[in-house]
Amino acid sequence: MKTKKNKGVMVVGSLRTDGVTTYMKQGKLILRSATSMEKRSNTLRQFEQRQKMRHAVALWKKFKYSKPMFTERATAYGNFVSLARKLPVVYVEECRDFSFVMPGMPISDGRLPAIKEKLGEVDGEPALITDLKVGAVVGGKLWLYTAEQDKDYNTVRFDKRQVDLDEMVAVDGCYALKGKEFANPMRGWALVLVNGERCSPQTIVTRCTYYQRFTTEEALQAAAKSYKGLTKDVW
Repeated sequence: MKTKKNKGVMVVGSLRTDGVTTYMKQGKLILRSATSMEKRSNTLRQFEQRQKMRHAVALWKKFKYSKPMFTERATAYGNFVSLARKLPVVYVEECRDFSFVMPGMPISDGRLPAIKEKLGEVDGEPALITDLKVGAVVGGKLWLYTAEQDKDYNTVRFDKRQVDLDEMVAVDGCYALKGKEFANPMRGWALVLVNGERCSPQTIVTRCTYYQRFTTEEALQAAAKSYKGLTKDVW
């Protein structure tokens, strides 16, 4: 709690303003600089965690416009970021808002059973093959999310559309979706089952490997340099 009067300033707790922190200690008014001159610790482990957070946020900035369903935390943003931070680290230089299509990227999170999905061929055509049994979609909808890598801007574009059951084909009693698009090496997909406020937890399946050029030692060193380098671990 802080209180301030025009005459005779009284501070309960602390007050930070104009680079100075003011607080009471043992009945005395103490003034000290609010700006630390100590270099921020940036060990490799800390740097990697910060890079994971940076990438998760960059992905969400693009993904949120598709209105994805993440229902297992207080906010969709918090739910997505907690999952996206488990992805492999990609090293990006400071002030670059890059994002990448990666296998395992979270697309939804909910209480319905997850659908196993993979890329393959059906009748000689590229296809997204699932283990969703024919007839299992009762009162629900299927949404197909597409993530596409933009190499010019090093960012991901997202899209979604509802899939009608008559678009699907049966493969060993399970649904599959055929189309030339599923051969695109710069895209990834996830088919999400939605029933009211519930959805299946799904992640991207993709052949895209573009992100791997940002996982190398060279990428690490370039990114670290832009953040004024790494600090040594203190044991």
